[in-house]
Amino acid sequence: MARQVPDIPDDSVFLSFQAQCESHEGWTCYYNKPGIGVWMKPPGGRSCLVHTVKGSMTFPDVAAETVYDVLHDTGYRKKWDVNMIETRDIARLSVNADVGYYSWKCPKPVKNRDVVTLRSWLVMPDCYIIINFSVKHSMYPPRRDLIRAVSFLAGYLIKINGPTSCTLTYLAQVDPRGSLPKWVVNKSSQYLAPKILQKLHKASLQYPAWKKKHNSDFKPWLNPEQNTLPRISLNELSLQRAESLEHVDESQVCEVKEDRGDSEEEEGKNG
Repeated sequence: MARQVPDIPDDSVFLSFQAQCESHEGWTCYYNKPGIGVWMKPPGGRSCLVHTVKGSMTFPDVAAETVYDVLHDTGYRKKWDVNMIETRDIARLSVNADVGYYSWKCPKPVKNRDVVTLRSWLVMPDCYIIINFSVKHSMYPPRRDLIRAVSFLAGYLIKINGPTSCTLTYLAQVDPRGSLPKWVVNKSSQYLAPKILQKLHKASLQYPAWKKKHNSDFKPWLNPEQNTLPRISLNELSLQRAESLEHVDESQVCEVKEDRGDSEEEEGKNG
């Protein structure tokens, strides 16, 4: 199949993403507590056989702009993303688009995953949007110790509710390139997704104080002139197709109960 060069998303892509985040039709609720929920939607057709997951949480005491900063600031991500192994900004494509690498821990003994994505963002009068999808970059081929996943579309919608209040919605249609056991899906939707949203809320409350001590004026996502990443062209990238990657059958693996002491130690590091 011929190599396909990606496009930087235009406004219609962002509006379509926003519509999916705000839609209720076709979604099944997997977790519902006051102010926080997680939903899943089955595949929509033959072209993509991957479920879409959506999580949403109201932050009654955090400004939307602060959450937007937290999601962009890779130096702060370890404070809330408990599953992250590594994240790295690779290169910039435009004032509102770049290429990045991200790897994350999966529930043991499922193999860990990584992804290379084109990320783009848009600031609107009533919300902030960040979206990404998978691409190939010659300097970041699949690794032997990780399974390369494919993001068809993933991102965040941060809706402004007031000067110090917002609602964050996370939506992802990601192919893990493997047949996962049902317990992984249940654990991700009923435990891990709500936990990450709650950690993000806590981290957003603490971010302004942290940022004052860590390059307080450095926000290249708001000030493109501060961006020192190397610039590359879209022709140096290509869309990542799922069928070109290894598919691993992990459907029969059993859950390993992680040591609570290790978990608490990790919490201490990230707190």
